Amino acid sequence: MAKLKSRDERERDSRRGNAPREHTLSIVAPGMHVVGDLITKGVVKVEGKVEGNVRADEQILVSKGGTVQGNLYTREAIVGGTVVGAIYAGERVEVQRGSLVNGDITTQRIVVQEGGEVNGRVQMGRPVPQTRPSQPQVPPPVRERREPATSVSAGR
Repeated sequence: MAKLKSRDERERDSRRGNAPREHTLSIVAPGMHVVGDLITKGVVKVEGKVEGNVRADEQILVSKGGTVQGNLYTREAIVGGTVVGAIYAGERVEVQRGSLVNGDITTQRIVVQEGGEVNGRVQMGRPVPQTRPSQPQVPPPVRERREPATSVSAGR
């Protein structure tokens, strides 16, 4: 049973930093095809197809039949469909029965249900990169390494 708090209790919790999180929900509906990165502070539910990175501060849900071709950056990721890309989750990843992840997973905790498939490396307990998809990390350009010229003397 949930306890309703008075206005004074809510204000006191807010001052202490215990305010409840308010989440916005963004849905990529079935039949919808998004090309580009998605960024939100709340929750993203993918029932259609996304070609691009998805960043949701709270949670990303890839439903059965949903597909993401790109990386996921979130606190918690629940995969019931297909993800082709890496998953970076600060707390938890759940790979449900019948789902597919083709990419690496970095998280603190993971659940892979029987019938869920992960093709990639799983790293646990490491800090999750906070790279925003809009600012991808690009390796520095490769510079040619020139060896110092060596002299060869014949007949010493």
